[in-house]
Amino acid sequence: MAAVKRDLVLQGAVDLAREAAESIAESGTVGEHLGMEMDEERLATHYFDCTARSYPGWRWAITVARVPRGKVATVCETNLVPGDGALLSPEWLPYADRIAPGDLGAGDVLPYKEDDPLLEPGFEATGDEEVDELATYELGLGRKRVLSAEGREAAAQRWYEGENGPHADVAEKAPAPCSSCGYFLPMAGALRSFFGVCANAWSPSDGRVVSLDHGCGAHSEVDAEPAEHVHTGEPIVDELSYDLV
Repeated sequence: MAAVKRDLVLQGAVDLAREAAESIAESGTVGEHLGMEMDEERLATHYFDCTARSYPGWRWAITVARVPRGKVATVCETNLVPGDGALLSPEWLPYADRIAPGDLGAGDVLPYKEDDPLLEPGFEATGDEEVDELATYELGLGRKRVLSAEGREAAAQRWYEGENGPHADVAEKAPAPCSSCGYFLPMAGALRSFFGVCANAWSPSDGRVVSLDHGCGAHSEVDAEPAEHVHTGEPIVDELSYDLV
């Protein structure tokens, strides 16, 4: 698009634009003139520095115009707009997208997400008792939605990189992995080859999902090295007698 020719009448309307900015601004917050930009033919915007301490980097934007063959500019709009390096509020996020893992407390309920990429439709009842009973038995169905491939991958990545994965301190110091422990219960389904549940009451991971290469000192098939016996010598018998008064 061709550049708009500079309008001398609008260019000279600096004082008019400043007066308009001062009419909406807090006293003393309209700073130096930063220049003018042509928006369209006979329409331009003057910018002034905003000196308010609460709006660093912002500018007063005053749009002026003139009628065809007019020799006088008039004010169209007055605004406070962000400039380069302006302090801006974070991008607004809906409540459902703002909640992070760990934020949910007792009594809190998350909003329903119709299009959750981590879920996919499950299989609902068909009405045929034999078909539904077989499906329920074989696949554990009955839920409206189940984890999608993306949902399973996100959960697996989170668990594997967390405190019950192979890189936790307790796992790196463990004598053997969970996969060889008698207390390890493999998961059913797609995650079976990577995760299971710890059923060892003495383990810090008891009741939690653990990776096959996780581990701890409560492994069922390892033993602690017995402490070396230290001879303490014969006991010393105090044969002194005391008179009771």
